[in-house]
Amino acid sequence: MYKIIFCLLLLSTGACSQSPNNNPLKKVPMSASENKYYSTTSKEKLVLPDSVWKQVLSPEVYQIARQKGTERPFTSAFETSKEVGTFHCAACGNPLFKSTAKFESGCGWPSFFEPITKGSIIYLPDNSLGMSRTEVECGKCKAHLGHVFEDGPPPTGLRYCINGVVLSLEKNKS
Repeated sequence: MYKIIFCLLLLSTGACSQSPNNNPLKKVPMSASENKYYSTTSKEKLVLPDSVWKQVLSPEVYQIARQKGTERPFTSAFETSKEVGTFHCAACGNPLFKSTAKFESGCGWPSFFEPITKGSIIYLPDNSLGMSRTEVECGKCKAHLGHVFEDGPPPTGLRYCINGVVLSLEKNKS
């Protein structure tokens, strides 16, 4: 469903063009110096110019996902949510976390002890703000999600502290 919505958004902006022979890679029109590709398959990376991200994301999601912002603590509906399902990247729809990996950390942001797969998250060093942390990004579109810390519960001992603005929840069907 995310692929359909996202491609429709891209089509409306003129950034999505059909390629011959149903190749999953579709060329994004941009300058020769920015000649990149994005993919509509979950195993591939999604690379779009900033101008397209700005058009397809809400200002709130754009500020956090593309500019590495942070939402105010205790403002996300997902922080205390007990709903069952799969949390996806709000920018590209990539599955990130199962609700069964969510826990109440009290830190003010939705917290998880493990991602849905190893490839769903990218880890980067973050030495900003005078501290050493590990930033986490979406493994598909490189949207900034938050940070991971080593003070979580078993079985991993990790706490993925994620901005709720960059998450969407696909609820399990009852």
